[in-house]
Amino acid sequence: MNRRNFIKNASIATVATASGISVSRLNAGVLTAPVRAKDSPLKIGLIGCGWYGMVDAKAALQAGGVEITAVADVDSEHLSQSINELKSLQGSLPKGFKDYRELLDSSTLDAVIIGTPPHWHALQFIAVCEKGLPIYCEKPLAYDLEEGKAMVRAAKKAGNIVQIGFQRRQNEAFRKAKEIINEGKIGKVLQIGAQIHYHPGNMDTTIQDPPASLDWDAWCGPAPKLPYRPSIGHRAWRLEKEYGNGHLVDWGIHHIDIIRKIMGFAMPDTIEASGGIYLLKERVTTPDTLIAKMQFNGIPVIWQHRLWGTGDLDPQFNNGVIFYGDKGTLIASDTRVVLIPAGGDKKQEIIEMPAADMQEKHVAEFIKAVKTGNKNLISCSPQDGYQSTASVQLAMIAYETGSKLNWDRKANRIIKNPEAGKLQSRPYRKGYKRPVV
Repeated sequence: MNRRNFIKNASIATVATASGISVSRLNAGVLTAPVRAKDSPLKIGLIGCGWYGMVDAKAALQAGGVEITAVADVDSEHLSQSINELKSLQGSLPKGFKDYRELLDSSTLDAVIIGTPPHWHALQFIAVCEKGLPIYCEKPLAYDLEEGKAMVRAAKKAGNIVQIGFQRRQNEAFRKAKEIINEGKIGKVLQIGAQIHYHPGNMDTTIQDPPASLDWDAWCGPAPKLPYRPSIGHRAWRLEKEYGNGHLVDWGIHHIDIIRKIMGFAMPDTIEASGGIYLLKERVTTPDTLIAKMQFNGIPVIWQHRLWGTGDLDPQFNNGVIFYGDKGTLIASDTRVVLIPAGGDKKQEIIEMPAADMQEKHVAEFIKAVKTGNKNLISCSPQDGYQSTASVQLAMIAYETGSKLNWDRKANRIIKNPEAGKLQSRPYRKGYKRPVV
């Protein structure tokens, strides 16, 4: 290697370390992320500044050394409110954009937070990857399986730092549960249960004009454009099949993810599900009652939810994960762990644990990884996020088709079930192009 090439390659490596960009992309001439002075704040763009987008943005500011310099949202009221709130928090006024593509083209950024509903994630995520920028993306990773594959591929090609928003990986109670299992205190784990029973509350399903500030067509994006009603709009889209795809995909996914993390699972081998809309007919389009069974490495993981009644026989366990071992049972939730040894004469042990700052810690982990250029600090990679997301998406496909699914890990697809295989992706609305896997 001559001196000129040595200096060039050394400079590339230095830039890559400072900016979080892969050396391979720099060598290929893809230097889209700026070089940042070591002590200057990270300039972060926020795509989707509604409820949870702002939760993520505030967590980033709390981590320190960060400035939100650009915000994009298709609701002008969300946009103005968030910009004003961010100014009061950080002392500087972010630029506002309606279109996330304008944000990416017009802004000098060090990283991007994606806080939009999941039907928008794939297009926005891949666009940010093409800029070579680090990403914090809310869960679920994607709306459908093929989108998730395309996102994993895009991140791998970009080599950027990416954290997927499964913040319960920061939870102390679940870390304690993993420790207890690893110590063998409940013996061999033979079955796992997970559940979150709750009441979604009153929902306004009246078809009406969207708020004047909201561009409903742009909000729907590549997803089907349904007649607007508050029950499927801001914050309420989670139980709508076309946007959130139901309670398991929205909230239960956290428990499936933490089970995978604790047990070291990848993807389920078989998946089946049954249930229906029994009480919330005409109000939701995803099951208010569901039982899904996913077989991971020979261990059944059984999810259940009831969005009515009292939920569990013992309501204190309405939200939690239950590990059944041959020597005992372990129940873990956000705030406590309950250890119940086998045998009727043994007293259960209750360990109370704080649940504070999960979100803040998860975002802070991302911020630190970006500042140091160290991917190893990330606790939920795109591939990891894909596996948790795909697992619950498969359960919903099993529910929709009323069939048992077989997942081929090597081929990364459903096998022996053509009808279910078609649901691994859905057509995009006219004017939008699906990403290529």
